[in-house]
Amino acid sequence: MTITTYRDAWGIPHLRAADARELARAQGRVTAHDRAWQLETERHRAQGTSASFLGPSAVAWDVFARRARLADTARRCFEALERRDPETAEWVRAYVAGVNEGLAAGAARTPEFARTGLAPGVWEPWHPLGVWLATHILFAGFPAKLWREEAIRHLGEDAVALFATDGPGTSGSNGWLLAGSRTTTGRALLAGDPHRFIEAPGVYQQIRLSCPEFDVIGLAVPGVPGIAHFAHTGTVAWSITNAMADYQDLYRERLRRTDRGVEALNPDGTWHRAERHTETVEVAGNPPLRIEVLETERGPLITAAADGAQPPQGPPAPDHESRTDGADGKTPADGGAEALALRYPPRVTEDLGFSALLPLLRARHVTDVDRAFDAWTEPVNVVHAADTAGGTLHRVAGRVPVRSRTNRTRLAPAWLPGHAWQGWHEMPYGDLTDGVAVMANQRGPAAPLGVEFAPPHRADRIRTLLDERRTWSAADLPAIHTDTHLASAAPLIDHLAALDDLTPGAAELRGRLLAWDRRMDADSTGAAAYAAVRTAVVRHLAAHPAFAALAEPPAHPEVLLPWLALTPRIAFALEHLLRAEELYGVDRPAVVRTAVEEVAAGGPAGTGTATWGDTHRLAPWQALPDPSYDGPALSGDHDCVLSTSAVPGLTDLSARGPAARYVWDLADRDNSLWVVPLGADGVPGAPHHTDQLALWLKGELAPVCTDWDRLELVEETDV
Repeated sequence: MTITTYRDAWGIPHLRAADARELARAQGRVTAHDRAWQLETERHRAQGTSASFLGPSAVAWDVFARRARLADTARRCFEALERRDPETAEWVRAYVAGVNEGLAAGAARTPEFARTGLAPGVWEPWHPLGVWLATHILFAGFPAKLWREEAIRHLGEDAVALFATDGPGTSGSNGWLLAGSRTTTGRALLAGDPHRFIEAPGVYQQIRLSCPEFDVIGLAVPGVPGIAHFAHTGTVAWSITNAMADYQDLYRERLRRTDRGVEALNPDGTWHRAERHTETVEVAGNPPLRIEVLETERGPLITAAADGAQPPQGPPAPDHESRTDGADGKTPADGGAEALALRYPPRVTEDLGFSALLPLLRARHVTDVDRAFDAWTEPVNVVHAADTAGGTLHRVAGRVPVRSRTNRTRLAPAWLPGHAWQGWHEMPYGDLTDGVAVMANQRGPAAPLGVEFAPPHRADRIRTLLDERRTWSAADLPAIHTDTHLASAAPLIDHLAALDDLTPGAAELRGRLLAWDRRMDADSTGAAAYAAVRTAVVRHLAAHPAFAALAEPPAHPEVLLPWLALTPRIAFALEHLLRAEELYGVDRPAVVRTAVEEVAAGGPAGTGTATWGDTHRLAPWQALPDPSYDGPALSGDHDCVLSTSAVPGLTDLSARGPAARYVWDLADRDNSLWVVPLGADGVPGAPHHTDQLALWLKGELAPVCTDWDRLELVEETDV
């Protein structure tokens, strides 16, 4: 048998093999060649061993990964996969074999290995599952429950709704589906862009996988076989976005130490011994760190029982259906320490949904895609799909436990009855309206499964743009990807409009903002002025005595602190906070007045000489940061369709945005389009390392090419 590797003009690999297993092997090998550093970084992150070569900056993640038992969960899930679905398990093994075949050569061409002294390791069959789990463990935003506890404790129950919005650590996406009745060809179009942290190398890998069973193009996750999220098989295409479902729980565990070990108080009033062992986290340039790893019947403890890290001590939210005598949520009289246990579906079910991956590659119709996503586990996603026969699909896929409202919104007291999981929700389906479905993390089909969703601005704007014409072609759709209208600017602009008696400079600035077109374009002076005033407002609100108790987050693991930081919370909830009828006695007109006067008095944004792109620049995450990196100017903002997220009050730099863009055309796959922020090759200095950046910045997409005669044959391997 022969495996052939082709590449297109952008260096994107197109792979051919005799069967699915050999194709998985080829995918692993080409990924190791193109993304060796990324693969090894992600493998070590899944194992909790990345600090061994990245140093102290990676310790917090490694400790979290160890305590959350990510590697052990991935191992268990692969062992269960071998029992439940041996074909998929062998397919995963083939991918891992390919990674191991290609890793040494890939590492030799990648300078980061020499910089850190890291030697490429040996992949094991469970590692792809570990990469998947580590990549998505924070997608459901369970740390937001810690924030809600603090907000309720200091501000009351109303604070939950005021601050409920797409938070700083949550990933989302745009996606839209046009049925054939809304296209120029009479066949469906799918388009969108996943919003994640922009990483270098990129989190998505453009690839084509072809064998006699299937021929699929799409965006793969490096380290994971197949193409899970965004793909086109020729007869059917699919795409996803984060459903914003809540499917992970945090339990307050009551613990005591005895001569038998560490014990946790159960709802029946008895103490049960927790699983316990110690692990050593190696740290480059520093002494190793010894940590205690504990797990109760609810799940692994992600805070240490003996290090003083205490969760909030207030009572849980009212949950009358689960209360029994004495169940008032207060700390039991038995004494002991508290810690937090994380319960997440794969730890419970030993299933990461990998049984969906091969059926997706083999799909020919939306019914096949629908059936494949029945096996999906996490993250919980909204799915769009369409086929050449006119079929369409709009559904939610994943696994969400049925449990009490307290579990979904706050920390559940493990020692009280009524907080166990009670089965799984049925996944909802959605409809197309006038031939269109839009998903942008807003409340939609997934509404019964979540707590906090993105504001509706992106979804509403996409729908408005799509309704401006009756039919669309694939070539038309990138204009929607790059729309920069900022609807969430309205509350601050309204406050500015109501101000009077400003100094001349502030009055002139106010006038420019009232006339501004509300587009966050990189070359816009109005956008720069708005962003500067917004930042000043956020900072003044964060410094107000009303929020002083929230300014210093409690002692929780460092990985969770972005969800607890006050300034980002205020920044992303600013629209709600400015529109609320009352805000804890804060004089919001006075805050806005102070902010506009400050901006007018100090700096180029106030005088109209600065543009948004001067400060709003791309800042991708790198495992080895380059201090000399100066990113390009960006258009867009958090609530724009072009969602390039800054953190107002902290920075205008954008580390999160469209990690890819795609248009899937069901009339002709070669009319499809795609682009990633950097390029196909993860090696700095390689010809295809950043060759797509110029397209991505301009909002252009590269054409998909599936004609083998137009591709360059670069390798033939006999196996």
